[in-house]
Amino acid sequence: MISDDQIIDGCKKGKHHAFNMLYQKYASLLLGVCMRYSRTKTEAEDVLQEGFVKIFKRIDSFEGRGSFEGWLKRIMVNTAINQYKSSKKYQNHYDIDDHHITDHEEEDGLVEVYDEISQQKLMQMINDLPNGYRMVFNLYVFEGMSHKEIAEIMGFQVNTSKSQLSKARKMLRTMIEKVQRRKVNA
Repeated sequence: MISDDQIIDGCKKGKHHAFNMLYQKYASLLLGVCMRYSRTKTEAEDVLQEGFVKIFKRIDSFEGRGSFEGWLKRIMVNTAINQYKSSKKYQNHYDIDDHHITDHEEEDGLVEVYDEISQQKLMQMINDLPNGYRMVFNLYVFEGMSHKEIAEIMGFQVNTSKSQLSKARKMLRTMIEKVQRRKVNA
């Protein structure tokens, strides 16, 4: 098996087989990242393709510090965010300056219900969230970004990020409760 270092070195030298090996090794993993930020598989595949173009163009900038996989994921997340921001769907977000929500208040009881839902079903529920909610939820939960970082990337206020995360969690909680009620009534 060829190592990442060998693949990176080959890509930096412009060897087409190295680019192909990079794609073959990471495409399915990175498609999963793209799916979290996209409404459809086709949309995710578009993000993946655009992201790989950026990776191929920027491979010389990877200096070997930190995780190569993390570097690849960051490019895909940024590509997805840029695509989201450029779409017309981006128009709906809310700003509530006087509404302060603590993470503890939001998470109360939510983690326990996640344990009862399959990962596939939960990912579908996340995908069903409105675009703004889904983006903020993914950046906060999966990428570990702070509300300040999310606000800077997305171009809105910190309180908007907090509000969208809170609303995403409430919607997820409602979806999960519906599934649980169906199980009980079945």
